[in-house]
Amino acid sequence: MTDEPAPAEIADRKVDPNGVLPIRPRGARIEVRKLGKAYIHGGEALPVLWDVDLTLAPGDMVAVVGTSGVGKSTFLQILGTLDLPTSGSIKFDGEELTSMGASRLAEFRNRRIGFVFQFHHLLPEFTALENVMMPALIQRIPGNQAKARARDILGRVGLGHRLTHRPSELSGGEQQRVALARAMVLEPSLLLADEPTGNLDSATGRAIHELFLDLNRERGSTLLVVTHNGDLAKLMPRRMHMLDGGRLVDETETGYREAPAVGGPT
Repeated sequence: MTDEPAPAEIADRKVDPNGVLPIRPRGARIEVRKLGKAYIHGGEALPVLWDVDLTLAPGDMVAVVGTSGVGKSTFLQILGTLDLPTSGSIKFDGEELTSMGASRLAEFRNRRIGFVFQFHHLLPEFTALENVMMPALIQRIPGNQAKARARDILGRVGLGHRLTHRPSELSGGEQQRVALARAMVLEPSLLLADEPTGNLDSATGRAIHELFLDLNRERGSTLLVVTHNGDLAKLMPRRMHMLDGGRLVDETETGYREAPAVGGPT
């Protein structure tokens, strides 16, 4: 596979009546097979994940729960191409990610994957609007279009009146809404969230989770959320429990979702 970046925009994507927001037809299909990750310490390999299997259908909305230390965050970072696996395969709409070069992978990540973390990671010197515009500007989308996209998604998360406020002028819940808007501004095929409500009170956390679901239904991204909060995980149509080594057990009630359950090896 070459290391040249793919085009920033897909030519045949539909455009909304205002000519601003391209609309992706579906989320990504993700296929993980025999995924392994080990770290070298003192000359010895310390395995964290081994033989992890997972299939996400386009538009799936999945919560992954599990105790601390089982590898949930490591798995999410590998799925989002922020870290590389030691072994195994990750296919994104049929395209193998593990064989991509660094520059191609970075471009692919920015264009196709959105991230929301427990800490918002907003740039403190920029306004909410400017923070949300950043991914679009990195993709060299013209400034007026980037601003229009950012305004649109910030309005959708209820912050149309906070466009010029800096992160220090926002509440914790508002900061996380800005982070979610930033993750969604390019309408990613895959949205990954690592404990996105871990720093919020229960009521605000539930509101943020419901906002995730609402936006995902509207915009069609495949969504995977890692959380310790079992009550919030129950809001998701599909729920999986991660055991030691990354083995995934589907806990969704029979008939509750359309996508077939795919767990790890027994």
